[in-house]
Amino acid sequence: MTIAVAAITKHGISIARKIKEMMPEVDIYAPAKHADNDAVEVNYFAEQTTQKIAKLFKSYDALVCIFSLGATIRIIAPLLADKKSDPAVLVIDDKANFVISTLSGHIGGANELTLKIASLFPNSQAVITTAADVNKTISVDLLGKEFGWVIENYENVTKVSAIMVNEEPIAVYQETGEKNRWLTQTVPKNVTVVKSLNEVKSPTFKGALIISDRVINDRAVLEKSVIYRPKSLVLGIGLHWDTSKDMIEYGVMTTLKNKELSLKSIRNISSISNKTGIKTLRDFSDQHQIPLEFFDRDQLSLIKVPNPSPTVEKYEGTASVSEASAILSSKGEIVVPKEKFTPNLTIAVARVKFE
Repeated sequence: MTIAVAAITKHGISIARKIKEMMPEVDIYAPAKHADNDAVEVNYFAEQTTQKIAKLFKSYDALVCIFSLGATIRIIAPLLADKKSDPAVLVIDDKANFVISTLSGHIGGANELTLKIASLFPNSQAVITTAADVNKTISVDLLGKEFGWVIENYENVTKVSAIMVNEEPIAVYQETGEKNRWLTQTVPKNVTVVKSLNEVKSPTFKGALIISDRVINDRAVLEKSVIYRPKSLVLGIGLHWDTSKDMIEYGVMTTLKNKELSLKSIRNISSISNKTGIKTLRDFSDQHQIPLEFFDRDQLSLIKVPNPSPTVEKYEGTASVSEASAILSSKGEIVVPKEKFTPNLTIAVARVKFE
């Protein structure tokens, strides 16, 4: 996270320098009229503060303003775009009595940064007003963020968040992903963990959180739920040097569609190491921002697979590429056995084994 600290008084600059002493990564900005020869670097600016703050707002992940809350709001108000893209904004008073999470508290990380900066000053109070934090309940828009989960239907977040903080009944259905990393925590009293999607449809539940890599088409479920896509699938790909990117695209999309699996849950692509130079595979990976992982033939040949191939063994030195690499990468099990797209592409899918 890139962080800019803006101060407009000498006291504010002193506070900014204390922050930088403990957080060297921050950049300090202050009006040129306060320039001095202090050892701690400050970026002094000659333009109007409003203009400078507007530039910092657009170029940093987080902006810490050491001046009044009202002034900060007036400056940033015309700049606001979307809670998913706006930077975190904090406000600190001129004595560092309060550190206030002002904008993008959850997704932007302002709440977390507020707690961190407030801890740097012995008498400072962190001020956080987001309902989920105040009520110490599940933050619907942050669930699974540390694991790389992706929210598929963000349009339902506000509605389900309101249900959560108002302590109305909510169901949680989790099919895969890091179950033991968050469900071991104390679950709020209004949250019930269910074992099937059918249970989610019960009128008892006003909303639901669903963690799954499967495509969900049930309208009764979709209307009341936020769908999270954990990084739980590995695409194993076997291909030739002349396999086109279009063929890879067609094979992957067809396989996922037919098996009703979400592309958003693909953690990575796996294959044999002698395919690392195939440009079309890297182009597909880059386009969809899916990492690649490669294994040599000796590693793959040790993996027991559902559909070994003598032909593949003859040419590759291992009886399987797509299935074996998917199993090896995921440390899990095959959920889609090898699909062959004649003449030069095979695709398999394995589900990641989570501890």
